Amino acid sequence: MSVVDPTSESIRNCGPRTVDEWRNYYFNNVYSREHIESLGKKLYVKITEVIQAEVEEISEQDCIDYMMQLVIDRTFDGYMTEIKTVYGQLEKELGIKIEPAPDEWDRLYNVDFFIKVNGKYIGIQIKPVHQGIQLAQIFKEKDLQGKTHKEFTQQYGGKVFYVYSSKAGDRKEIQNKEVVAEIRKEIERLGKI
Repeated sequence: MSVVDPTSESIRNCGPRTVDEWRNYYFNNVYSREHIESLGKKLYVKITEVIQAEVEEISEQDCIDYMMQLVIDRTFDGYMTEIKTVYGQLEKELGIKIEPAPDEWDRLYNVDFFIKVNGKYIGIQIKPVHQGIQLAQIFKEKDLQGKTHKEFTQQYGGKVFYVYSSKAGDRKEIQNKEVVAEIRKEIERLGKI
C-alpha cells in the first residue's frame, strides 16, 4: 500500500525491542496515529459502499483496528522474524549458544545479543539492511555507537560485532559472512584468558 509503504525501512531504522517502542517511533517519525485512523476510515467507506449488504457487521473501529494491526503489529512481527532467522544462522555457524542481551545492555552499549566465554562476554548487534539503505548511514551509525561498544569491551572483556542481514530469495541471510570468522577468533581469544 503506497500510503504506508516506508514501514520496512522505518522499522530497520528504529530497531525496536518491543512493539510499543515501534508504535511510538512510527507515530512520531513516519505517520501519525490520525493518518492510520484516516486510512481505516477510508477503508471502511470503500468496503461499505462496494459490498454494503455483506459488511453490515463490520464497524469503523474494526477497520481502524485492522489498519493498526497491519502497519504496526505485522511489521514488528516480520522484523522480529528477520532478527531471529539471522540469530539462528549465526548460532548454527558458530556452534555456540547466543543469548538475547538484557535491555540495559541494549540501551547502554547498543548490544542485541551476547556470547559468554570464560566469564567474559562478546556483544552482537544485528542490523537488517536492504538495497535502499545508504552505506554512509551504516558507517555513521557504527561510528556513533563505537564509544558504547568500547565501553562494553572494557566492562565485559569481549568485542562487539555487527551482523548485517538482508533478503536473499525468500529468506534472510547474513551479508557480512566474514564476521563469523571474526567472532570465532574472539571466542578463541577469550577462551585462553
